[in-house]
Amino acid sequence: MLNQYKTILCEAEAEIIEKKSRFIATVRPVVSEEEARLFIEEMKKKYWNATHNVFAYQLGERDEIQRFSDDGEPQGTAGMPVLNVLKGEDIKNSAIVVTRYFGGTLLGTGGLVRAYGKAAKEGLLAAGVAELILYTRYEIITEYAESGKVQYEILQEGHILFDTQYTDKVIYTVFVKADEQEAFEKKMTDVFRGSTPFVKQGEQYGVWKEGAFSIREE
Repeated sequence: MLNQYKTILCEAEAEIIEKKSRFIATVRPVVSEEEARLFIEEMKKKYWNATHNVFAYQLGERDEIQRFSDDGEPQGTAGMPVLNVLKGEDIKNSAIVVTRYFGGTLLGTGGLVRAYGKAAKEGLLAAGVAELILYTRYEIITEYAESGKVQYEILQEGHILFDTQYTDKVIYTVFVKADEQEAFEKKMTDVFRGSTPFVKQGEQYGVWKEGAFSIREE
């Protein structure tokens, strides 16, 4: 599993006009080529009367799968610019279909490259790029007398204090970046003077989008 990557979490659509040609970008998260192909076919049916339905998608932890199509536009002027947006932003497991309705004015090769690239970027902006970070989830149990100090140390190191429960003791749910768990466990062991009152509850991705944090439910 990657410790960190960028993707989109929901479908979105954006439209631009270039010299009376309409470019409609639809973006969708996908995790397999089958999903990508089904999405592309869906867009072709939806926009069956369009002049072109150009697509590009990028899949895999190391972007092992990259596909694109110009769908009848001059070679290299449509699908590749869309793919380059995904590659340039390092967006994983995502597909974009840019639909064009010809407006009667030729754009030229440079104009096509700019228009398809711009539409793809607007589509990503509409969806909102999310950064996923792999976290280890901990439950920390402490006495009330020690809770203030424990909370301070958790926040001092920049970890995420996700939830607090007050029972006969204080129970903190904390998310720690996966590559920082060893240092975190050592710190907590020091804070509790050699004891280890924490339980590791597995790993999952946390999502940062527009400055807000949430947990991705698998």
